[in-house]
Amino acid sequence: MPATPPATVGVLHPGAMGVTIAATCAAGGAADVLWCPAGRSPESIDRAGAAGLTAVDTLVELVERSDVIVSVCPPDAALDVADAVATLGFSGVFVDANAIAPETARSVGQRFDRFVDGGIIGPPAVRPGITRLYLSGDEAERVASLWNGSLLDVRPIVGGPGAASALKIAYATWTKVSSAMLLAVRALARDEGVEAALLDEWAISQPGTAERSEATAQMTAFKAWRFDGEMAEIAATFAANGLPPGFGEAARDIFGRMAGFKGVDDATLDEVLDAVAAGVEPRA
Repeated sequence: MPATPPATVGVLHPGAMGVTIAATCAAGGAADVLWCPAGRSPESIDRAGAAGLTAVDTLVELVERSDVIVSVCPPDAALDVADAVATLGFSGVFVDANAIAPETARSVGQRFDRFVDGGIIGPPAVRPGITRLYLSGDEAERVASLWNGSLLDVRPIVGGPGAASALKIAYATWTKVSSAMLLAVRALARDEGVEAALLDEWAISQPGTAERSEATAQMTAFKAWRFDGEMAEIAATFAANGLPPGFGEAARDIFGRMAGFKGVDDATLDEVLDAVAAGVEPRA
């Protein structure tokens, strides 16, 4: 956005990822970064306070005061968030940065006169070089300038609404779906009694795969519950392009079996494989 006057940015809703998007925007020179704590969890309130975000009492106030609104929410809530903002007559730039199908992004864009599509790749932006926000649309370059000099690497790409979301979906299909498949493969080998032989073969022909499977179990289990909506969007994107939707559907099933590990940050490989193989209820 133009440097003068600085833009006021509203963020809906700053969870673990969204709060770093908001904080890096504040560091990039936004006049103010607003959020609405009504109905949010104590953890979200604490994160937003630590990030120095400005709380407002209502969504109406956030919409009235914001020049740009950035939506960072679960994929299955993206349309509801957009509808809530559009209904209030928001006339600024609406940025959807959710993991949604390109067609969903274009549907969001139809609700606003000014719209930028976004896709986040990487973990929460807590240090340089690990998180990228891709943007597409007529005002992508201007919106990107909100994060100048911040920890977040913002990259406008060619294409209109849907382009940034398509990139995110393509990337997530490879990273998340392949992770789900890897865990399923190891669970299968274990249940058939050939896990040791598979590990030996991996060491010969696919070095590092055994270690990757173990790291995937550890790093994915506690957050697998978040992936349901994203896997549904992946399946929908493939179907819309005449490709088999089964990749996303299968990964959705695998991650669903792991959903009970929410809040468990020390799940073992065996516990994860038990859940993947048989839907065993994991420990609390």
